[in-house]
Amino acid sequence: MLNPNRLVSPSWRLRGNALLLLSLSFAAPALAQQPPLATIRLLPEDAQRGLSGHQQNFYFLPPGVTGENYVSAGFFGQKLLPYLGSNVEALANLDRYKRQKTAYLIDRVVAVGAFGIYGQQIFAQDKRQYFNGTQRVALGVLATSMVATLFINRNTNSYLQRAVGSFNAERGYGTFWPRLRPTGLSVGQAATGQPLLAVRWALR
Repeated sequence: MLNPNRLVSPSWRLRGNALLLLSLSFAAPALAQQPPLATIRLLPEDAQRGLSGHQQNFYFLPPGVTGENYVSAGFFGQKLLPYLGSNVEALANLDRYKRQKTAYLIDRVVAVGAFGIYGQQIFAQDKRQYFNGTQRVALGVLATSMVATLFINRNTNSYLQRAVGSFNAERGYGTFWPRLRPTGLSVGQAATGQPLLAVRWALR
C-alpha cells in the first residue's frame, strides 16, 4: 500500500516550511509595532535617554490612554507606582530609581552647601580669603560631589525605563520574537542531493 507522505517531495515540504517561516518573520514585526493599550508609553525622547542622561522628570501615557497628553512621573517616579500593581520586577526597578534620585538630591545639597561655605569665607575676615583651610575643605567636598554626580547619574534613567519595560513585558509588549526572527532564509541542495534549508540570524 502506498504511503501518501512518500508522494510529497522532501524539497517541496522544505520550501513550504521556508515560506511559512518567512511569512511569520515579516508579519511579527508589524504586530509588534502596535503597542497594546494596556501598556505604559514613555515620551519618545525619554524612552531614548541613554546612560548619564539628563535628570529631568520622565513623562508617560498611563495604560489605556492615547494621544499626546503625557503626564509627569514625578521627581521620584512616584506617579508610576499606582500603575505598576504587583509587578515585583517593575517595583524593584522603581525603588532603585528612587534611591538614585535621593542620592542625587543629597549630592546637590552637599555641593550647594560646600559652594556657600567657600563664598562665605571670602568675606569672613577684613582681607578677602580665597584659599584658607576652610575653603580648601569646601573645595575638596565640592570636587568629590561633582565626581559622585557622574556615578549617581550614570544608571539612574535606565532604572525607570526598566520599570516600565518590566510592566509592559508582563502584558505581552516587547515580545521575544523580534530577537529570534531570522534575517534570511534560502533553500539549497546538499552534495548528496538532499534539499537544505539555510537560516541566517544577525545578533541584535
